[in-house]
Amino acid sequence: MKKYVKGLFFSLVVLMVVIVAGCSNGESADEGDTIKIGSMFELTGSAAAYGTSMNNAVSMAVDEINDAGGIDGRTIEIVEYDTKTDETEAASLTTRLGTRDQVSAIIGPATTGSMQAAIPNANNAEVPIMSPTATDDGVLTADDGSVHPYAWRTSFTNSFQGSALAQFANDELDASKAAILSDNSSDYAIGLTETFTKIFEGDIVAAENFSEGETDFSAVLTNIKDIDFDVLYVPGYYEEAGPIIKQAREMGIEQPILGPDGMGNEILRELAGAENMNEVYYTSHFVVTSEEPEVQEFVNNYQEEFGIEADMFTGLAYDSVYVIKEAIEEAGSADPQAVNEALANVTDFPGITGTFSFDEMHDPIKTVNIIEIQDNEEAGVYAIDPNF
Repeated sequence: MKKYVKGLFFSLVVLMVVIVAGCSNGESADEGDTIKIGSMFELTGSAAAYGTSMNNAVSMAVDEINDAGGIDGRTIEIVEYDTKTDETEAASLTTRLGTRDQVSAIIGPATTGSMQAAIPNANNAEVPIMSPTATDDGVLTADDGSVHPYAWRTSFTNSFQGSALAQFANDELDASKAAILSDNSSDYAIGLTETFTKIFEGDIVAAENFSEGETDFSAVLTNIKDIDFDVLYVPGYYEEAGPIIKQAREMGIEQPILGPDGMGNEILRELAGAENMNEVYYTSHFVVTSEEPEVQEFVNNYQEEFGIEADMFTGLAYDSVYVIKEAIEEAGSADPQAVNEALANVTDFPGITGTFSFDEMHDPIKTVNIIEIQDNEEAGVYAIDPNF
């Protein structure tokens, strides 16, 4: 009996070694002629419109870097996966990228939920993960209030943009009364509402709600229409914001409509109707009409390569690649732990979405841009540095 157990134990050990060897390429992230970077986005599913455009931007940035000689003579290899807009898939792929694929860093996913699901596995694999667009305030924070050691982002937070919109209403629109029409089914919108309410210096004279997927807003807009207010704040995504703008304007509500980065998609204009896109303001991480040469070069190249217009999400993904590149160069190593340590020392990074440094919570310190739309065209850009 003892001999059998001993033999069985030895066989299991051998089997485990074989499995581990089969799951690894036998080469660490800092060896070989290439540097592997994971690209993990929502290429299918409900968030595919965001994820696909960001995946494109990552690919374009990597091609540029490789064409320019790579990083310290080593080319970048993208290891690309589709999270399918599924949090469980995002978590599984993070482990796969960090262990089997031996990447130096992971870029993505796009959504807050998938990023939250991925972070514990990134911490376990000790590989930095950087989301271009997971804006929820608490996504990078552990239960005890500390920052997750391997989690980063290049977008500003919901509270940061909610604060900026409130300051904009206070200072630029001289608003003293605000009505709020918020998505009560979304943590994204709930957080934006809380911060706006906290920072807005005037009175909140109406607070109405809707849920994701709704299309008829006539009842709540009727409740708001006859109230005396200066701005209508609509924290939510373009899918609902577009019809809200359309129905509000058709009902005769002419006051400025303010919203977050979730409005930053061309489909917003299609849903709202060109004739209704007046006095609309929303936050943006990236101003595609900027006259900065680097911005226009990116916008033109993206249009030429993919046949679609660049947007704020593509700009953030593009910057994510280049800030990882800077960290690898600063570390003098593609080892993921060394890259992670170097990210903490990034200061005044000259991104196309703005110059930024990372704070102690791994958030970028940057200016919030607010886009003004008049006659369905971009009519102005306001740069706001939020104060809390």
